[in-house]
Amino acid sequence: MLNPHRLEVLLRVAETGSITAAADELGYTPSAVSQQLKKLEREAGHPLVRRRPRGITPTDAGHVLVSHARKVLRQLDAAAADLRDLAEGNRGSLIVGAFPTMAASFLPRVLETFKTRYPAIDLSVSSGRFDELLEDLERGRSHLCFLWEYPWQPVKIEGLRLQELFREDSVILVSKRHPLAGQDQITLAQLRDESWIVRANRHPVVEVLERAAEKAGFRPSIALYANNYQEAQAMVSVGIGVAMAPRSAIAIQHPDVRVLALGDEAPVRNVLLAQREERVYSPAEVAFRSVLMEQVRQEFTTSDPVGTRPSRDAGSESHSA
Repeated sequence: MLNPHRLEVLLRVAETGSITAAADELGYTPSAVSQQLKKLEREAGHPLVRRRPRGITPTDAGHVLVSHARKVLRQLDAAAADLRDLAEGNRGSLIVGAFPTMAASFLPRVLETFKTRYPAIDLSVSSGRFDELLEDLERGRSHLCFLWEYPWQPVKIEGLRLQELFREDSVILVSKRHPLAGQDQITLAQLRDESWIVRANRHPVVEVLERAAEKAGFRPSIALYANNYQEAQAMVSVGIGVAMAPRSAIAIQHPDVRVLALGDEAPVRNVLLAQREERVYSPAEVAFRSVLMEQVRQEFTTSDPVGTRPSRDAGSESHSA
């Protein structure tokens, strides 16, 4: 049987590309790391790393084992967290992960109701990017989290229970002095000659805009990359450009910005609730989900049923939050 401690050594070596750097992270000596790798190679029956002038790289067998090691180590972390909860009596605590636009719009209304009904439950919220939320959930650092997906990039995560909560459309933001500001709904074709403000750091809204613009027959001209939607709205308000955003991103609307609908052209994203499949859900998690679904039913109507989706094989394209 493969030793999980040696799997962690292999993973650190693969991620750092260096035995010395891996040793520093693990608190080992470089010779101890080398010895652990040799023992793991004997267990695996394959050479796992090759030494190159610029560092260490995994072999084909090493790449296979690194992929499995990530999953195994996350599951071991999650198991330890679950056992710690039981030992410390933390079944009355709850950690919820949420992406920023969710945390700034819909989620506070859920939390208000939940805290009113269950004041004794120790509740905390962690806001982060998609990959951060997913890692925290898989490692047991959070009990449940909110994720999102677009039709062309569905979430595919093995071992997670995914609940589709609601769908939200994308909207257009323009200055209140913009020639189209007096309309409630427009088409993207009307914006083909505009300059656009988008989120920085490879934010998914860039791809959303590019796909929508391509369908409308033009390529958007990017004027500014904003760090957050508040900055984007401020730039829109003074006429630097127009912007596209999910509706929840403008829960707090700039007074000099108009929000315009796109009708059937609007890109739509699904908001999801994720929990680990193998976890025995605590009373706090069950109570939170009950309050959450009650709020969803109050605020959203859809022709499609909202329900549990079976887990799918891992291997989705990467997401940014």
